[in-house]
Amino acid sequence: MADPGMSVTPYWELTFDADGDVDGPERDRVLTQVADHGVRDLIVFAHGWNNDRSGATALYRAFFAPVPGLAPRARIGYVGVIWPSMRFCDEPIPDFPRSVAAAAAQAVPGPALDKDTRRALLDVFPGRATVLDQLARMLDEQPAGEERPAEFGRLVRLLVDTPRTVAADDTSDEGEPLAFGGDAGAACAEFAEALAGLGAPREPAGFALPNPWDGAKELLRQATYYAMKKRAGTVGERGLGPFVGRLAAAAPEVRVHLVGHSFGGRLVSFALRGLPGGVRAVKSVTLLQGAFSHYAFAARLPGAADSAGALADRQKRIDGPLVCCYSRFDAALGTFYPLASRMSDDDRSVAGFDLGRALGARWGAMGHDGAQAVPGTVAHDLAAALRGPLPASGCVNVDAAAVVRRGGGPAGAHSDILHPELARLVLAAGRIG
Repeated sequence: MADPGMSVTPYWELTFDADGDVDGPERDRVLTQVADHGVRDLIVFAHGWNNDRSGATALYRAFFAPVPGLAPRARIGYVGVIWPSMRFCDEPIPDFPRSVAAAAAQAVPGPALDKDTRRALLDVFPGRATVLDQLARMLDEQPAGEERPAEFGRLVRLLVDTPRTVAADDTSDEGEPLAFGGDAGAACAEFAEALAGLGAPREPAGFALPNPWDGAKELLRQATYYAMKKRAGTVGERGLGPFVGRLAAAAPEVRVHLVGHSFGGRLVSFALRGLPGGVRAVKSVTLLQGAFSHYAFAARLPGAADSAGALADRQKRIDGPLVCCYSRFDAALGTFYPLASRMSDDDRSVAGFDLGRALGARWGAMGHDGAQAVPGTVAHDLAAALRGPLPASGCVNVDAAAVVRRGGGPAGAHSDILHPELARLVLAAGRIG
């Protein structure tokens, strides 16, 4: 078991690489020790954007801490999934100490990349050091000229380097999204306008158009979004799903409960696609601010009856409910997720984008308004969900804005998930204790 300072026991960590391959000794330790510890319910949590093991472990330590007191008689085991993701290191996270980069960004606002973020970007885009150096220099210098943001966008496109095929986020799993296929300068301006609307720094007096360089960093952030989005699905389908299948064979009495935050929600959801046939070990799935399409589980997409979500009907692989928490205070999913998804469509221009209309249609995220277009979905606010009981199966949307409401720009409350109410919800979803 990892980390003697963990808040709960028994606790294990499972480490996956970018291709979904699991650390063999860690896997074998879980498979052999779960039964030895008399575990009845195993909670498996996958983090979202996080660059290192220590940050992920700190998240698990804090989230799991109230669980034993909430279900004192339950025989619970805990697994923290570690997968190679990243976040921009200057983003503040509620309930965690501010990083040096985040403190510096607050003291001297600006789009420059700190050294930790540069290092993380090199891990995501190996072999692109020269391009990343050019991007960092442009963010620092903000060269004048209308054509320069477009040049920045062309460099970002070199990082992504994907085929020019269109896929509507998770509505299809064929090919890669067309990232930044339009006017990159206009995209930077659009992101800058969105940041200004969230209270990002602007001119202190008088009217001024948003500086497109304020949006250029967000354009780069979205490049990592596409890379991490694909990776999360890969780790879930090729790594976590098969692991749960092996666990079901080794310890058939253990009830598995999957929990995922942000892209970790995508990871645990795609694990359902990787489950071996006939495995019914997954008794609940709880998504905390899930960063993937709200149509992912839809068998038919509105306005496109011949198309389905990438996980259509996979909620039926759960022997229990799929609980999807969302919050209107999540700016990452309420503003930038649909904006970036909208930009990936080469049939439409960035100019004139109607964010509100898009959120109600194709481009919404699970963590913004819950699962959509799935018949029989039940909707609750958090208080009602905790009064329970929750449905025994199917999709359940839970408005968690009562607690998920704190956080700075540009992500807003996206990472504000360390609340005992959400731990209680995981227990309620799995009928634990």
